Amino acid sequence: MTKLSVNINKIATLRNSRGGDLPNVVQFAKDVQRFGAEGVTIHPRPDERHIRYQDARDLKPEVYTEYNIEGNPVESFLNLVLEVKPTQVTLVPDAVNAITSNAGWDTIKHKDFLIDVIKEFQQNGIRTSIFVDPVLEQIEGAKATGTDRIELYTEAFAHQYGLGNKDAIKPYTESAVLAEELGLGVNAGHDLSLDNIKFFKEHIPNLLEVSIGHALISESLYLGVENVIQMYLRKLK
Repeated sequence: MTKLSVNINKIATLRNSRGGDLPNVVQFAKDVQRFGAEGVTIHPRPDERHIRYQDARDLKPEVYTEYNIEGNPVESFLNLVLEVKPTQVTLVPDAVNAITSNAGWDTIKHKDFLIDVIKEFQQNGIRTSIFVDPVLEQIEGAKATGTDRIELYTEAFAHQYGLGNKDAIKPYTESAVLAEELGLGVNAGHDLSLDNIKFFKEHIPNLLEVSIGHALISESLYLGVENVIQMYLRKLK
């Protein structure tokens, strides 16, 4: 069964909008695990506009499922991940001023850089994943870096699926098949939702994990967090 990792960045955004500590990020992480989530994802950025570096440290003793930290491996991020030692680090090439992640790595152009970063994380017992577009050459490039997994960047699929174009899944299926042949684990994330997750799951072989934040939190405003997590888990079976 595909694991559901809940990205809690939006909870930190809400907290930061008023100052103080409401809602409490650590408590929310504890709750989503209690409600059935099989992982917690955070994506700290250098300006700490949502998840703060201290949040990453505070969450460490409370996340007993998969702990996934995403981000661009700038020096401060590298140091944070090596200090916290999560279950998994997902490398994302987002610019400092990006609102959200908007592209996968060019694994060919950045091969040597990624090799060095991945090796350091793996030597510290941290599983690695690279955020990539569903392009076969980039999947092959990811294999050459030594990464354990890839995370398919699913915004294009989600957008096209919402327009009724189910063929948008094809490059993702092909990428997942190739990844399996190369011995890479497959994760996925970005704009996946209750509307599209079942279809996506059914067409991606050996999908190990999905990371969902914005849609899940938004859906929870209407349906409740515990209920929404259970709805995702049913669709991911």
